[in-house]
Amino acid sequence: MHIAHLLRDESLGLRPLWCEDTMLGREISGVTATDLADPARSVRPGELVLSGLLWWTPDDGPAKAERFVSALRTAGAAALLAGEKTHGGVPDDLVHACRRYAVPVAAVPAHVMFRTITDSVRLRRRGGPGGPPALPEPARERLDRLLAEGADPAALLDAAFAHLGRPAAYLLTASGRTLAATTDAVRLPMDGSMDLPMDGTGVTVPVDVAGAGPYERLRLYLPEPADIPPRVLREIAEVLATWQRSGAGHRAATYEAASALGALVAGGAADPFALRAALLACGLPPQGPYEVITAAPDRWALAEAVARLRPGGAAVGALPDGTAFAVLAAGQRAESATEPLAAIWPRIAAGDPSRPQHAGTGPRADGPEDLNGALSQARYALASGRNAAPDTSSVTDAASFTGLAALLTGVPEEVRAAYSHTVLGPLLAADNASSAVLLQTLETFLARDGSWARAAEELHLHVNTVHYRIGRVEQITGRDLSRLDDRLDLRAALLCRVR
Repeated sequence: MHIAHLLRDESLGLRPLWCEDTMLGREISGVTATDLADPARSVRPGELVLSGLLWWTPDDGPAKAERFVSALRTAGAAALLAGEKTHGGVPDDLVHACRRYAVPVAAVPAHVMFRTITDSVRLRRRGGPGGPPALPEPARERLDRLLAEGADPAALLDAAFAHLGRPAAYLLTASGRTLAATTDAVRLPMDGSMDLPMDGTGVTVPVDVAGAGPYERLRLYLPEPADIPPRVLREIAEVLATWQRSGAGHRAATYEAASALGALVAGGAADPFALRAALLACGLPPQGPYEVITAAPDRWALAEAVARLRPGGAAVGALPDGTAFAVLAAGQRAESATEPLAAIWPRIAAGDPSRPQHAGTGPRADGPEDLNGALSQARYALASGRNAAPDTSSVTDAASFTGLAALLTGVPEEVRAAYSHTVLGPLLAADNASSAVLLQTLETFLARDGSWARAAEELHLHVNTVHYRIGRVEQITGRDLSRLDDRLDLRAALLCRVR
């Protein structure tokens, strides 16, 4: 169906606010309703967008309208239908933005329900080029009703496959976690479900949602699809995509609440009452204990890992510097929820092979007042893992810092390089052969606990030669290697070299 079909439907009462004649023939591929300030992730190309304008306020109105409409243009939306109920009309800011970005816009009268428009679009599309729907009309109506009621994906799967005898069907995440399944479906193994759609058995249908990242992509999987037509499976996948898009607002609100908690925790001495309120807003107990995880670069990877570790008992957000973090309710048991993280992380990281994923964990925080310390250690552990092996996915625990070499990996590269150059100075000159010899002697001497004899044996030198070379090192660096502090300074400088 085209934009013109909707505007000519007198039963809807739509009032065009801006649309060029050449745009009336735009094909509408579907419809989505959103009140996100940035709807780009929830809109697919060719979709008609319905918005109640809850995101718009007179304060900074032009900027908000600009952001919203530019996102629609980027996503390839066919047109915007703006509800008049919230503000008593459609703000001029929004109309001007639609004109600038060439997005057709029409007003929806306050008495017209969005559901009426959605049903009209679906009815018209069923007679379009794609032919009639593969799902029976009662099944489609049942699914539409469940979507409107906010049903969970398990109920949608049961309703979608009811007329087919309700075969085993699963909704899987990118890492293979079972998000939902039909009532009688056998539970899939947690550690093998990621491979099931790839092993040649059954059938997998992607659940396509515009703008979804690698870790947000879902898959409909049937181990034994029997004779179910592919068109039926695709329509069911579209229903599941609608469900996923409808939850975007809730996920955004949850993320914002977690990020607000992160800002308080990262800031240090937060007001105890504000911290308690932030924990409760995230669905976390106000008394602890807690566990903290940080991750980079993809927060969705962390969200997927946390869903496996502690379903429903965690908050995932971003710290003020953009680092992803999670706070998990630890419970009173000694077992740590984060200990299995290293085991599942390779499977999580496989969701986006193009980018290595890193995570850091800190100690258990017994109460809210301990969260800042646990977070600081988790952040340092994350930095250590990224610095030590930037091209390899990893999980680093702060408890692993049991030696100087491990501890220094968490120091930023530029700081390590500066310290090394300050302490070692000319010994680092790459084009000076004598400096390289002195540096090798120093490394061996310190590695052999300052033993002249053992260092000479390792280097195949006379002891007097080792004495001479170490003396030269002391002259150049201004250090006295008979002093423990100076030995530690030089040892740290060697470990801080950026090779």
